[in-house]
Amino acid sequence: MSSSERMSSPPPPKQYGVTKPISMAGPTEADMQRNRELEKFLVEAGLYESKEEDAKREQVLGRMRQIAKDWVKELTRLRGYSDQMVEDANALIFTFGSYRLGVHGPGADIDALCVGPSYVSREEDFFFILHNILAEMEEVTELQPVLDAHVPVMKFKFDGLSIDLLYASISRLVVPEDLDISDMSVLNDVDEPTVRSLNGCRVADQILKLVPNVEHFCTTLRCLKFWAKRRGVYSNVTGFLGGVNWALLVARVCQLYPNAVPSMLVSRFFRVYTMWRWPNPVMLCAIDEAELGFSVWDPRKNRRDKTHHMPIITPAYPCMNSSYNVSTSTLRVMMDQFQYGNTICEEVELNKAQWSALFEPYLFFESYRNYLQVDIVAANADDLLAWKGWVESRLRQLTLMIERDTYGKLQCHPYPHEYVDTSKPCAHCAFFMGLQRKPGEVVQEGQQFDIRGSVEEFKLSINMYMFWKPGMEICVSHIRRKQIPPYVFPEGYKRTRHPRLASQQRSSENGNEYQTGSGLKRKKDPESVDQDGPEKRQSISPQKQDSLSPDHLAPSSVRSGTGSNVEPVIPDKRVLNQEIAEGGDVSNSSVITSVTSEVGSCEDVGNESVAGSNNLVSSQSDSCDADSQSLLENRHLDGNGAFQDGVHEELEFCEVSSPSPSNSLNFPNRFMFDGG
Repeated sequence: MSSSERMSSPPPPKQYGVTKPISMAGPTEADMQRNRELEKFLVEAGLYESKEEDAKREQVLGRMRQIAKDWVKELTRLRGYSDQMVEDANALIFTFGSYRLGVHGPGADIDALCVGPSYVSREEDFFFILHNILAEMEEVTELQPVLDAHVPVMKFKFDGLSIDLLYASISRLVVPEDLDISDMSVLNDVDEPTVRSLNGCRVADQILKLVPNVEHFCTTLRCLKFWAKRRGVYSNVTGFLGGVNWALLVARVCQLYPNAVPSMLVSRFFRVYTMWRWPNPVMLCAIDEAELGFSVWDPRKNRRDKTHHMPIITPAYPCMNSSYNVSTSTLRVMMDQFQYGNTICEEVELNKAQWSALFEPYLFFESYRNYLQVDIVAANADDLLAWKGWVESRLRQLTLMIERDTYGKLQCHPYPHEYVDTSKPCAHCAFFMGLQRKPGEVVQEGQQFDIRGSVEEFKLSINMYMFWKPGMEICVSHIRRKQIPPYVFPEGYKRTRHPRLASQQRSSENGNEYQTGSGLKRKKDPESVDQDGPEKRQSISPQKQDSLSPDHLAPSSVRSGTGSNVEPVIPDKRVLNQEIAEGGDVSNSSVITSVTSEVGSCEDVGNESVAGSNNLVSSQSDSCDADSQSLLENRHLDGNGAFQDGVHEELEFCEVSSPSPSNSLNFPNRFMFDGG
């Protein structure tokens, strides 16, 4: 080739992400038809906001911008600054989250950040003075400051629109109108909470810069957020994934298939993450280690980072794991749902199913035999709003405590939906958690899991709420499937079991297989008993205190009985008040009963972090062999500090260790549960 020919050749396509794309293939006519059907389904599902609603959001944001400016100008005047400083005083409102990414739907809240000058503080000026200004406005309702959150936030409704407002004070006397929040200079001389507040906007901006087609990214993300909510895996606070997590996962798939349309990206999403070998990280770009003194995600240097089960790394400095809340139990649930989505998408591509099948709601209350019910009550609706937010933010800790105290042998599925019993005279809501023994465990006759201490520890942490008021109570109860209260069902009565689930349950009870939510069978492995339980427990257990009784020192997290039937075990004498059964108040107690051993698991997810078989991968326009080979280039850190692949060319089982809960305590009382 001549030099002139080399000079005239087109430049290579831009590479998005840390690896080369898996496939550069564009859509076929069949793909375009499926894409049209998918977009039609999303419109008919009501996921897009009307022009009138969008205009109202812009109007509300305009009002908030003016309120913030007036607030800072008044503070500047009161603190004796010059007239010129008062005139130049400024505050800006930035948006992030679903609104900034363009994937918000009707009724969605607005995530916003107020950026002010260095002399306007978060604790006094934002959470006190601005709070009082908003409280006096007629348009503002349900005003709730959350100062002790990981990212301090003020929640409220403005003219009916929900707003989550953060605040960041940057090291400038005057905030310019053209401030570039993505510039590294905004992080100079600020504290960690300010960095976390700024990161939401900085991450959103980076995501939009790092995807090859913003329109395709937005449609795909809108689709998968809707899917995650329907399947019960959309909630950062309870240990699943929130909006930014799903955005990062979708963005990575867009990088791997830069020319794919949304229907293809949805299918590839499930294929990629069904095969992903967690805890290998998902990254949109290389980790920036700018020398500003802030910690970045690096399991080679930070011991806590090694405990993360599903690292999804933010692309803006300082790079953090956005999914640190994920536990072994919630990862297990999500992997099963990824497999469900992959199976449905394969059927859609073979014209054996419609897109609507992908969004069938998850039948949580028909998937387990045993549940924990967490009832939350307060004297009035305002108190319940604050009390419920506190309890919900701590529910993840209950999952971690149960995992820890049973060595991972009792699996928990927290369901990220709240339910209200309107028949009660007090303000009430309830959350539920599915329980099952880890499939493949060798079960001795009468074996029980002892989690009463976990429940008591959880309740103790809840009762440390610094804004507690009379009437704020919590009750944790064990219930069987037949005891599920009728108010959790849409029509107010208990639905009959889905025929498919019922047949799966019978098969599970009669054979040596268990069922997943996707309907695929997997063999039980009698050799998969966790032999490392005591060692893991020792590594994450808190230091025993001198004041603890000898019962605390006994390794009683898993006990064996002499028979298959046991009497109910009540953790203390403060039982559930009669009023709650008849619609009254709840005492601050935990009513737990043990259950008899039942061999066989529910239809829900299995014990693998990543599991599957080669028949899960069908031949598509770009072969899965090519997918897997390319995905080998995804990097992660192994024990030697070297980056390795995120997805293997063959589907494998991966073990993930449990995270270490902080400030754990032990109690002599134990909740006995056989995990059937």
